[in-house]
Amino acid sequence: MIELVRQVAETDPTRVAVLTHETSMTYAELLASAEQVAAGLEPRSRLAVVDAEATTLLPLLLGACEVRVELCQYPPEASPGEVAELAERFDHPTVLTPTSTRQLLTDSAGAGASTTDGSAGVGASTSAGSAGRPHLVLTTGTSGAPKGVRHDWDRLVRSVRRVSEAEDAPGQRWLLAYGLHQFAGLQILLHVFAAGATLVAPAPRRPQEGLRAMRELGVTHVSATPTWWRFLLAEMRADKGPIPELEQITLGGEAIPAPLLAQLTKAFPSATISQVYAASEFGSTGSQRDGRAGLAASVLERDETADVQMKVVDGELWVRSRIGMLGYHGDEPIDPDAWRATGDLVEIEGDRIVFRGRSSEIINVGGVKVHPLPIEERVGAVDGVDVARVFGRANAMTGAIVAVEVVAAPGADTAQLKDAIRESCKDLPAAARPRSIKFVDAISTAGNKIIRRAP
Repeated sequence: MIELVRQVAETDPTRVAVLTHETSMTYAELLASAEQVAAGLEPRSRLAVVDAEATTLLPLLLGACEVRVELCQYPPEASPGEVAELAERFDHPTVLTPTSTRQLLTDSAGAGASTTDGSAGVGASTSAGSAGRPHLVLTTGTSGAPKGVRHDWDRLVRSVRRVSEAEDAPGQRWLLAYGLHQFAGLQILLHVFAAGATLVAPAPRRPQEGLRAMRELGVTHVSATPTWWRFLLAEMRADKGPIPELEQITLGGEAIPAPLLAQLTKAFPSATISQVYAASEFGSTGSQRDGRAGLAASVLERDETADVQMKVVDGELWVRSRIGMLGYHGDEPIDPDAWRATGDLVEIEGDRIVFRGRSSEIINVGGVKVHPLPIEERVGAVDGVDVARVFGRANAMTGAIVAVEVVAAPGADTAQLKDAIRESCKDLPAAARPRSIKFVDAISTAGNKIIRRAP
């Protein structure tokens, strides 16, 4: 990855690589910081970091890539107890804090690194012992405990090899709506560096801060989850401020409902809207811009020369990827030619692959399997609903019932809204009708994706 930055730094050193409300960093400055960090790291070691600031994380990511250090970023919001648990699970004696990361930027010897075992210094951890340029990504944990996904930067860069530096690339400003600890955030980063564009990185990465950055920092391109976009539209309706002039909107990370695509098209008429299907384990399968929910069925026809192939087995999407993970932390390396189940349940309708939900999210109501996603889309389409979450709640009689949490639009009459929600679902099978409707101030999310497990 550092080669992408080096290429731009050599041809246009003053081009802005990273922009926040407080500061900016050119490609030349970013490269210099990364090389300084690399000098303070123990080659081929392993370490973790807990930090949310892009201007300190990016030099660390690039420096680690340069000297083949396996870096892992923990969720920035993780508590000290959660950090200690993650460090134990993933064998990280060295965990950089925001303070020690900043010290590393000014001290090539790496003084001040905070470690979970009380020692100091960067590179005290066990040797990664692998070829290539390793990187460890934690899954978001929306369906269980986070897993450590082992990647190689050289393989990940293959996914953006077709991204060329277009004439307007210096003017492109990509909002970082994902965390850099997320695979999707790394994909945005790779795309920006491959195009020689600018990364706009507000913190935290919530829709409120994203909307402010769009308006004040000239954001032109945004990639985020459907849940993030729903909250952004709600923010725009609430504050009634100027509409950002976006050129490109990308959605991924969750199933994308057709009504949301229509809402975004109406809100941002000049923007091109694309959808990506990707995961930490198998990488990105490509993008589609036809404005229709789901994937074109033609993706099932890819031959063996493709980086990513797909097929449907018993209603579940399977993937074979040559740009995906090397394996999970602690497990044996996977066979790059092996097919893997994605956990995404789909149906083929004409020329379209339509997503029905995740296998891990199915609600068993008295022996009837209920998919929460279609119910969620119905409830979300009710006027006065900003965001909805559907999940299974334990029940002594049926094992589980369908429960809904709703964030109502400002000023909405919740009693009337509850009646409207029930009306919208009255034609569903009895097992799929919501038995519990609760209004909340916020929806449970991880990585800006809805958590459909019971609280």
